[in-house]
Amino acid sequence: MYERHNEPLLPVNRFIRRMLIHGLVALAITIVALGIGVLGYHLTEGLSLLDSLLNASMILGGMGPVDSIRTDAGKLFASFYALFSGMVFLGIAGIILAPAAHRVLHWMHLEDAGRDGVDG
Repeated sequence: MYERHNEPLLPVNRFIRRMLIHGLVALAITIVALGIGVLGYHLTEGLSLLDSLLNASMILGGMGPVDSIRTDAGKLFASFYALFSGMVFLGIAGIILAPAAHRVLHWMHLEDAGRDGVDG
C-alpha cells in the first residue's frame, strides 16, 4: 500500500487520497465501536437508544459515562467497553497518523540518500 524506500515520494494528490481513505477506515471503525456501545448500554442498562448513544459516545471519547450504572451486567459492560474504547482510540490514532508518518520518514530517507524524491 505504501511506496518502498527506493520509490519516489507520492504526489500530493495521491497522498491526500490516501489520507482520505485512512480517514474513512477510521470513521467506519468508530461507527462500529459506537454501535457496540449503544447496543451494550441499551441491553444491559435498559437505557433509551439516545441515552445509550450519549453514554457510548462519552466513553469512546474518553470522558466517561453520563448516567449512573445500576446493574451488575451494566457495570461489567461499562468496564470492558471502557478498555475496548481505549484500544480503539489508539488504533484509530495509528490509522490516521500512519500515512503522514510514513511520508515524513520516506522524505527523510530520500534526503539522506541525496535524492529529491525522483528515482534516478
